[in-house]
Amino acid sequence: MSSADIAVKVFLELEPEDFRVLLAIELDMSRHRYVPENDVPSLAGLPGREVAYRLNRLDGFGLIRRWVGPYVGYALNTAGYDCLAMNALVKANILEAFGKPLGVGKESDVYDALTPDGERVAVKFHRLGRTSFQQTRRLRGYIADRRHVSWLYQSRLAAEKEFEALKLVYPCGVAVPKPISQNRHVVVMGMIEGAELYRVPEIPQPRKVLDEILANVKKAYQKAGVIHADLSEFNVILKPDWHILIIDWPQYVKTDHPNAEMLLKRDLRNILRFFWRRFKIRRPLEETLSYVKG
Repeated sequence: MSSADIAVKVFLELEPEDFRVLLAIELDMSRHRYVPENDVPSLAGLPGREVAYRLNRLDGFGLIRRWVGPYVGYALNTAGYDCLAMNALVKANILEAFGKPLGVGKESDVYDALTPDGERVAVKFHRLGRTSFQQTRRLRGYIADRRHVSWLYQSRLAAEKEFEALKLVYPCGVAVPKPISQNRHVVVMGMIEGAELYRVPEIPQPRKVLDEILANVKKAYQKAGVIHADLSEFNVILKPDWHILIIDWPQYVKTDHPNAEMLLKRDLRNILRFFWRRFKIRRPLEETLSYVKG
């Protein structure tokens, strides 16, 4: 069971005092790897006996972990962080109910959900802690200047950056999910239906799909000034109507980035290689780069 499964399962059982204790632990984790048990009552604004009861209850739910060393301390589990983000989005009238998982990847869990108006949306929980810390330090510019970054905070930065990217490219007509809201490590976006390009064995008109991908890369570059910087067949969704969505934008860069051309070339090379391998469609890289840059 994933941490999001745990959070969705226990969310309705949580009481306001539980959230106050979770929030207190979250706030003090900026200073402590494990928040001292004796600090929690004043941070949560609750009596000591009440806090002891809540800590035991949250530990039983799998939302926090207890540590015994020179002192007794607590830290949020990923499921606890999930619950804090979910609670904030529910209180803001962004989310009403959760449905089934839409996908579980190396760096995210995506769930089906409903807004209070009955609109189906996708809720993405970023999970950067699933990959090597050294690898994510190398690949992700938004944490490159930080020596020590917790998994939770690292995932929050990824969500903030992805939401920022979607807000830049969506108004320019780029085929991406509609950005709706973001809290902590969670992004709420328009519904994602379909399958990743690499999972689709047969495409009736693959040249049209390639043309549509390249047209959207061009639109993002020229109209929004944005480069995906991690584009491949793994983050292009082919919808049931054979049109596309480009997902997973937390590594995006602006066109004035020092490595912009290298990253754009890498994106295009990934896509062109896939269409050559799978469909024997050949497009010269330099010609495609000129098309995108105009």
